[in-house]
Amino acid sequence: MLTLWGARQRYCDGISRRSFLQIGAFGAGLSLAGMLKARAGDSAGNAKSASVKSAIMIYLGGGPSHMDMYDLKPDAPVEFRGEFKPIPTNVPGVQICELFPMQARMWDKLAVVRSLSSVDEHSDSLVMTGYSENQNRTQHHPSFGSVVSKLRAGASDIPPYVSLRGMSPGTEPGYLGIAHRPFTAEGQGMADLRLAGGIDASRQEDRKALLGGFDDARRDIDASGTMKGLDAFNARAFDMIASGTVRNALDLTNEEPRSRDRYRGIEQFLTARRLIEAGVCCVTLTYGGWDTHSSNFKTLRQQLPMVDRGIANMIQDLRDRGMQDDVVTVMWGEFGRTPKVNGSDGGRDHWSPAMSALVAGGGMKMGQAIGATSARGEYPHDRPYKVPQLLSTLYQAIGIDPSATFANGSGRPMYILDDRDPVTELL
Repeated sequence: MLTLWGARQRYCDGISRRSFLQIGAFGAGLSLAGMLKARAGDSAGNAKSASVKSAIMIYLGGGPSHMDMYDLKPDAPVEFRGEFKPIPTNVPGVQICELFPMQARMWDKLAVVRSLSSVDEHSDSLVMTGYSENQNRTQHHPSFGSVVSKLRAGASDIPPYVSLRGMSPGTEPGYLGIAHRPFTAEGQGMADLRLAGGIDASRQEDRKALLGGFDDARRDIDASGTMKGLDAFNARAFDMIASGTVRNALDLTNEEPRSRDRYRGIEQFLTARRLIEAGVCCVTLTYGGWDTHSSNFKTLRQQLPMVDRGIANMIQDLRDRGMQDDVVTVMWGEFGRTPKVNGSDGGRDHWSPAMSALVAGGGMKMGQAIGATSARGEYPHDRPYKVPQLLSTLYQAIGIDPSATFANGSGRPMYILDDRDPVTELL
């Protein structure tokens, strides 16, 4: 196996975090057939959830400013309220940023939790696993997508968990094992879904038959029976490549030109929707950079309209396809930003005591703004929630019990989440 390290994600803490891709497998050190075998082995004996709901997790890395997106404070002093004005949504009493006009017109299909608190870490670990990066250095809790993979993998040739933003500590499977890493659908990850150069469908079938013959021969001399079923896993690996379902979902030229135009510059939102339609259970993506210690308002004037268009188009497309109750969407970063603007360059620094998260779908109660922060956006003062509690709510919305346990590397049963009280207003 070969690991390709992707672009560094630079944050202000001085630590560079890299994404990485694996050539020739859905995870490190396993062939495609081996990955399928590991997943089927992991899912053996686990009852598949009765729910078939899926999730789209949008991570705005760097820490998006709650004060300038969903929790504006127009009556606060100028050094707090910033440059943007609130606009009304189609739900009476709910206002959001003026740069979110598309979301404002469809707020009855969306909701925001404004009273979340986080930890001061530049990492997606907390919002993806429910545990901080510092905790996961020793405890290795699995990501949301890896839990979905553990419980939903096995029967389909569709990978249950896809990351459109490479790999990071927050997307890792932890003690669930490498079989539940996400399939990274960018760069060399696409090599898993293509026929080898010069190999057409006929020659691919010949290879499958030849491999099966070798398996039969090895089984004849294998008294322990360890070869049993290997050919079936290899056949599934071949079938996954040949079927092309995920490959077609990733190929945006299969989308109507008018639809592609709506997503121009924000193609990951369209790709996520197409992957969910193809049968992927969890997709994670990202857009932009949000570590705005300087030029906060300049950066957001460029990025917020793009995010507005991406979210609005994707949510509306899911509704148009009758999928609104079957797909949970969440968009958040690792923390908020300081309510008080710093210096002359108009920046905002890290602020873990308060942050916001946008949610949609999954049969949850939409058309609301949950919780509130203080008059200057500094601390939650109504309906305070922690990040793991919203994550618990998302698990419940897709039919997964956050109090379920898995054995860690030492065989000790571990809850999916320790802090499991949900955001009751959503359920």
